[in-house]
Amino acid sequence: MIYPTRFVRSAYVVLAAVATLCGASMAEAQDGSTPPTETQIIVPEGDANGAIVLPAVQSTVTLPAARGEVVVPGTAAATAPISAASLDALVEATPVPAALPSELECLAGAVYFEAKGESLAGQLAVARVIVARAHSGRYPGSYCGVVYQPSQFSFVRGHAMPAINHNTRFWANAARIAQIADQGSWKSPVEGALFFHATRAAPGWNKTRLAAIGGHIFYR
Repeated sequence: MIYPTRFVRSAYVVLAAVATLCGASMAEAQDGSTPPTETQIIVPEGDANGAIVLPAVQSTVTLPAARGEVVVPGTAAATAPISAASLDALVEATPVPAALPSELECLAGAVYFEAKGESLAGQLAVARVIVARAHSGRYPGSYCGVVYQPSQFSFVRGHAMPAINHNTRFWANAARIAQIADQGSWKSPVEGALFFHATRAAPGWNKTRLAAIGGHIFYR
């Protein structure tokens, strides 16, 4: 049997004890006898003084090739043109490489066989005809294509040219003239000519005659 009076008294005792304990805890917190718990974040000291240091990021930027050079397909990039007061001086200052790119080899070969006995101006005129044809859109677009086009140059036999002695001054001059003509560093007196023939021939062409240089007559 439960007695209400006894139950109320027991409950009162319990509540009083709880209140006493809570009061003591609050008093300790207020007078600072037990400091509140603190949460501390400790950053190790170092060269960065606590800063977060990201690893260095390396990047490589590839620049596009420099523009401004016009190179016939198959030839090496042109070197900077050499300044000279005359064609003779320009030829003298132009180096003769140990080996020419295939396109310049074709151009020099045509100069060698068509005009090696001509003046430097006559050799350049022949070379510039081949250059003009390669850029005209009316002929093959490479020097070798122009030189080996059927029925154009009499020295070509079976899509090949005869052997050349590369240890002669004739070849050295032809190689230099080929480079000068390719770079356009000296204009010939017959710029724009697309045709020529030996003065001893009389083909009867209905073309515009430009000039005769040495043993050749040039036409547009």
